[in-house]
Amino acid sequence: MNFDFSEDQKFVQRTAAEYLADHAPLSVCREVLESDQPYAQELWKGAAALGWLGTTIPEQYGGAGLGYLELAVIAEEVGRVLAPIPFGGSVYLATEALILAGSPEQKQRYLPRLAAGEIIGAFALAEGAGQTAADRVATRFDHGTLSGSKVPVLDGGVADFAVVVARGEQGISLALVDLDAEGVSVEPVTCFDPSRPQARLEFAEAPAQQLGEAVDGLALVERVIDGAAVLTAFEQLGGAARAFDITRQYLLERYAFGRPVASFQAIKHRLADLWCEIELARSNCYYGAWALSCGEAELGVAAAVARIAASDVFCKATQEMIQMHGGVGYTWEFDCHLFYRRAKLLAASLGSTSGWKRKLMDRLTQAAA
Repeated sequence: MNFDFSEDQKFVQRTAAEYLADHAPLSVCREVLESDQPYAQELWKGAAALGWLGTTIPEQYGGAGLGYLELAVIAEEVGRVLAPIPFGGSVYLATEALILAGSPEQKQRYLPRLAAGEIIGAFALAEGAGQTAADRVATRFDHGTLSGSKVPVLDGGVADFAVVVARGEQGISLALVDLDAEGVSVEPVTCFDPSRPQARLEFAEAPAQQLGEAVDGLALVERVIDGAAVLTAFEQLGGAARAFDITRQYLLERYAFGRPVASFQAIKHRLADLWCEIELARSNCYYGAWALSCGEAELGVAAAVARIAASDVFCKATQEMIQMHGGVGYTWEFDCHLFYRRAKLLAASLGSTSGWKRKLMDRLTQAAA
């Protein structure tokens, strides 16, 4: 059985890597972090021109009509350069919700503009720190109006519309709301990684519409989050691998006691251990991508495994990056803190690692039963 990507998928990955190498050095991430601009607009336009924003959008709606494996390899390259663009909130979450459950009219209204980069979407679930359970939301959606508060919302400050998880008469549902509508307020919130800003969305009887026809809202939210977890895991994998490469190169060039720091046994062992953990996480990410692309019932378990492994290894890679750079690793001028910020943000963006471990245990128990 061949678990490798196809030649076409490898071509997509090479193209993405080459484009980002030329147009998204780490200085682009630093520029967004140190300024008032919410994201790199030119890079976002380039991603749209290359078709990345519509990777999984059907061709009839202006997308590329490709699959999740192609999106996964793009996500890895986006993560490798710490691209400061609203890729996750718009592509993995809002776009995916529309593809899965949107009505033909909603798809025709939003998907072509999403694929072209003309609008940005956000997915609003959390209603406070640590709250990511869809069955505990308090935001109300009744008779075409939305009331409540959502925070933090990834990319909410730059989005044109949001897919909001809310409670209605029939239970949990998803509502579409334009963020420039009456009754909607958007407030930026302080974020550990300003290169991927977050926001608070307040709804005061804001006009909204249900996403698609009557569906099982809880199941839909779980499916969207699981898919996003797999794709975010590839971003984390790319970030971890890049952090490792930068650290290794620094240790080869840095001398102490007349020899490269990388030649010391203790350093070599730590690098070897970290490389092994990154490759194990890669295996788990591939498992998640397979389950996502094949529509397998194993997606719940595969997504949790990929999410846990990628979150842990990205955080560890950035911690080792700072420590192995020595005193300069803690300085603003070096790029270590850019990776550390992104690792911490992504590890919390879809729920904590401990929360995903509980999900994994529950799902394994249900599968065994």
